[in-house]
Amino acid sequence: MGKATLKSRSTRTSNGSYGQSPFRHLPFYLLSMGLALLVWHTGVQWIADTPRRFLLPTPGEVLARFVRLATNGALVHHASVTLLEMGLGLLVGTTLAVLLGYGVAHSKLLAYLLEPVIVTSQAVPIVALAPLLTVWFGPKLASKVVVCALIVFFPILVNVVAGLKGIDPRLRDLFRMLEAPRYKVLLHLEIPAAMPSFLAGLRVSGTLAGMGAVVGEFVASTQGLGYLVKQGQNLYDMPMMFVAIITLMAIALTVYGLLTLVERHALRWNVQDTTAACDEESA
Repeated sequence: MGKATLKSRSTRTSNGSYGQSPFRHLPFYLLSMGLALLVWHTGVQWIADTPRRFLLPTPGEVLARFVRLATNGALVHHASVTLLEMGLGLLVGTTLAVLLGYGVAHSKLLAYLLEPVIVTSQAVPIVALAPLLTVWFGPKLASKVVVCALIVFFPILVNVVAGLKGIDPRLRDLFRMLEAPRYKVLLHLEIPAAMPSFLAGLRVSGTLAGMGAVVGEFVASTQGLGYLVKQGQNLYDMPMMFVAIITLMAIALTVYGLLTLVERHALRWNVQDTTAACDEESA
């Protein structure tokens, strides 16, 4: 009975979320998109005979504007600018979060000093900080990168600290008894133990980076998807606004999917180790 239970548990683990096909949810995603288009079309028909008809373009109008912007290269240019801001902001925010998270997890003094500042900084809406950051860093790339970095910083920091503090004290005692050097403790204990939490935070922050880029572009910019949305608002060009927003959503979904694949690949060893342990116990 015990062996059968362990074997069943091992089978479930080996077929867990990290071992399944990344396309297993594709039919549900397609169904969700179909429902969204249906709701969109219904809304267009609902206001078709009202003076506010221009506020909601049809899917065909949005598709035509998408083809036009993609053909003349404008959409690719603005999307690449936003992607650059997202990438640099994610890199800067992740680096700072990992370094500070490691320090906070190992130093109570540093934790006491930084925790009030970090928590209160998250209480201030980034929309309120963006104009100030634009004045400090200028209206070009630097201010958008800083806004993105501030948004992605907190989720990664919290997950890194949680991952490091969640390490079994008995494992630390084992490494201490073996007189392992500091770098070996880092490489063979702390990094593997904190990796699941870190990747979970990175997956969330990767999608938030797009929000940071657009907020920065709203304040002061002459390029980027946020600039397209702002221009569409000023000109009452609803199809252009929809194209920019849908493109941003597509970028966010792509980033989320890529980071999910990275997480699945990076944590495959965790599933294999768990399965091996169950097999040894059942034997």
